[in-house]
Amino acid sequence: MQKPSRPPHTPLRLGTRASPLALAQAHMTMAALRARHGWDESAIEIVTVQTSGDRIQDRALAEIGGKALWTKELDRALLAGEIDFAVHSSKDVETIRPAEIRIAAMLPRADVRDRLVGAASFEALPENPVIGTSSPRRAAQVKRVRPDAETVLFRGNVATRLAKLAAGEVHATLLAAAGLDRLGQGDVGVAIPVEIMLPAPSQGAVGIETLSGNAAMLELLASINDADTYDCVLAERAVLVGLGGTCHSPIAALARLEDGQIFLRAEIISPDGQETVGDALRIARGDVAAAEAMGRGLLERASPALRILFEA
Repeated sequence: MQKPSRPPHTPLRLGTRASPLALAQAHMTMAALRARHGWDESAIEIVTVQTSGDRIQDRALAEIGGKALWTKELDRALLAGEIDFAVHSSKDVETIRPAEIRIAAMLPRADVRDRLVGAASFEALPENPVIGTSSPRRAAQVKRVRPDAETVLFRGNVATRLAKLAAGEVHATLLAAAGLDRLGQGDVGVAIPVEIMLPAPSQGAVGIETLSGNAAMLELLASINDADTYDCVLAERAVLVGLGGTCHSPIAALARLEDGQIFLRAEIISPDGQETVGDALRIARGDVAAAEAMGRGLLERASPALRILFEA
């Protein structure tokens, strides 16, 4: 592919949420493009968009529209031509995207693990601990490790959740290591091995989207795409397709490259942590059909009580 020498127009408008983490990821994307093409600071401008997920903080996402609350306003701006491309935390992007929008690139993936903040380990927590999280996956995995734990809704950006923890609202909380690292808070919390808490699909990955018909932007973004991250994340997202696409139930998946193939693990968990159905297999890069089949297989092996969570 010939290296583009200049943007199709100046400045290119990069849409993002206004949270500190989202802005950090936008600046990472901007820096990657500028470094790749030798552009100056005037080549790209950041356009912040407030999303419904940012405005509504007192309810779980599953109750009010799911992951679309992080993307629909940026999608509207992209479709309206108000921005040229958008950056997202890939784990916050719903499985089924509009045909007019394409995930064009991903930056190199960061640490995929969760961090426990407030205690040195799950074992170090007191009896009947209260854990703050808004993630059904994390809540179920906590209950699996500590059946005596109570989980309470913990929404807001990283600073807000850390402030709630400091105020004593909970004994501990869980945050993505990648987000903490990108905010310069890599010393916060204790990393949890993926063998204990398999991460959310796409965790640690930054996705960049543009219009499917915008050939110039697709070419520009392809030049900064990390193919290893892209292939692994698409495999994890394909598991979600096999599970029904829009479910809000406890799901974990992680794909890693090993000897030129993708080693894919996934699991679904009952909210009380008592039932886990998992699988692992090696697939070829780009074999999304096998990853989708894995998701369907998890449902086939699940109890009726767990399976019904994915039929809503």
